[in-house]
Amino acid sequence: MTAFDRLIVVTRHTRLDDLIVRFNTRSQARFYLERAGNDWSEYEAEHDAYQEALSDLRRHLDIGLPRQFLDRSLAPTFDFRAHDLVVAVGQDGLVANVAKYATGLPLVAVNPDPERFDGILLPFTVRDAEAAVVTVLEERARVQRITFAEATLRDGQRLLAFNDLFIGTRGHVSARYRITAGGVRETQSSSGVLVSTGVGSTGWMSSVFNMARGVAGLTGGHSGAPIRLPWDADRLLYAVREPFESRHSRVGIVAGYVEREDQLLIESQMPSNGVIFSDGMEADFLAFDSGAVARIGVAPECAMLVMPQAAA
Repeated sequence: MTAFDRLIVVTRHTRLDDLIVRFNTRSQARFYLERAGNDWSEYEAEHDAYQEALSDLRRHLDIGLPRQFLDRSLAPTFDFRAHDLVVAVGQDGLVANVAKYATGLPLVAVNPDPERFDGILLPFTVRDAEAAVVTVLEERARVQRITFAEATLRDGQRLLAFNDLFIGTRGHVSARYRITAGGVRETQSSSGVLVSTGVGSTGWMSSVFNMARGVAGLTGGHSGAPIRLPWDADRLLYAVREPFESRHSRVGIVAGYVEREDQLLIESQMPSNGVIFSDGMEADFLAFDSGAVARIGVAPECAMLVMPQAAA
């Protein structure tokens, strides 16, 4: 007897799939790429490898539990249930996308093509998938909790982030806002505020530290190595990108932590194009124009990523 009712396998489109959608047919997509000097065979090989992985996975996961295959585009509106076991068939971005909608559910992340994808968040191959699922069904799985960030607006709108939240503008103009951190409040003009989870601290946030190190070196100073938080840290890391000091803007609040019991408060002063988006996906956003107030903090939900069994 198992506590799980369904096995939800989340898949994604390949680059070739997206090209066919764009150009209507496979032959037209090939004509366009080759005319532009691109290698069609790489797109085709990647697509075929993914389809073969899905075919193998269907066989490996035929274990008597009802299955449903779901395209990632449907994840935001899909009714994930408390007794679902979720399998995501890579890349890493798919894991981040699915985890936000399958919060608290065990997530088995499968790398369909280890020769092409590093898969930091994809600990299992197609051959490993069945054994990983069985460990969950038998309640002996090793699970890694992953902290989410959240942004909430006064009108009740809310956005979760697996890697990071960006608060700023859609274009390349400066973001204008008031920020409150640790009881200190100031008006700022910057390229936006980046807030990172533990997983995200090795991604976009690390590039901010790289920039700081390069600038510090140019001026004879010293900047430390990027901060890497544990995946299950009860805190977030934030940084203000390129803050500008003027008669109307300050640069006293530049970087710091948001502990679980605290929040970062940001009040928009942007008449239009203000935005909060999550995990680098501008389609996954909240409008953040003048009058909007965002509270940024550690979300109560978390992701539950199934990991390989520890070596004996």
